[in-house]
Amino acid sequence: MKIKQALVSFSLFLFVYYCATTSAQSPAQAPSKNQAQPPSKHQVQTPAKAPSQPLAEPPSQVPLVQAPPHRTIAAPTNVTKILDKAGGFSVFIRLLKSTQVIIQIENQLNVSNTLTIFASTNGAFSSLKPGTLNSLSTEQKVQLVQYHVLPSFVALANFQTLSNPVRTQASNTYDFPLNIITEDKWVNISTGLVNTSISSTVYTDNQLAIYKIEKVLLPLGIFAPRPKPPAPAPTPLKNKNETSSSSSSSSSSSTLDSPVGAVEASNGLCLTRNGMVNIGVAGVAIIFLFGLSKFY
Repeated sequence: MKIKQALVSFSLFLFVYYCATTSAQSPAQAPSKNQAQPPSKHQVQTPAKAPSQPLAEPPSQVPLVQAPPHRTIAAPTNVTKILDKAGGFSVFIRLLKSTQVIIQIENQLNVSNTLTIFASTNGAFSSLKPGTLNSLSTEQKVQLVQYHVLPSFVALANFQTLSNPVRTQASNTYDFPLNIITEDKWVNISTGLVNTSISSTVYTDNQLAIYKIEKVLLPLGIFAPRPKPPAPAPTPLKNKNETSSSSSSSSSSSTLDSPVGAVEASNGLCLTRNGMVNIGVAGVAIIFLFGLSKFY
């Protein structure tokens, strides 16, 4: 009897313990449908908010194909800025500005003219004799700078097509001759006083070409002027008498040259001789008659 009571009590104890444990674990095992589920690992890596930067990048402002500057902008190409950026041309830049040749260049580029510039380096100017530039007049400095400018665009491969002497912007080719000779890939320049060659290309855009040279181009017209070629002698003026005599002689000679003129001239000569004979005979007859009258 006691054993039965003990089993019943133990069974009740197990039932109560089971109910207590199941009621405590039921919320964790059976979550509500409305409860938000924790985000998965994939959702954590991709934030839900909008990205700070747009997905598509804006187009680049740099064109893929560089157009010539004179087509993209209204202002002419800034030559001094190009030379300053290249470096080593401060003396040449100063001459361009002081002589105002840079204004002429920019005006020509602004109307779509083409030019080629031989830019002498600072080392080229420092190799000149001291006081060379200071001894030049304002006009000579202008001519010196213009002597470094060709009035057309010449690509590096097209110098062989030029005819010597090459014309520059410094007046005529007699006082300012410039000879350019190509040999393989070298472009040699001669002024008659200085020989140099193009060492590199500073800038080119099919309208303007700037080439680097290691010497200053000294023109003959400034540093070794040649005597001017003699002017042709004027034709001497003939006097009217000489002209008339020459015309009469030429007319007489032309008359004698023709057969009819020769016959007429010979007939006139015969008539002149016959007339002289007749005059002589008449004179003799008069003297004879005058003598007879005295005798009688």
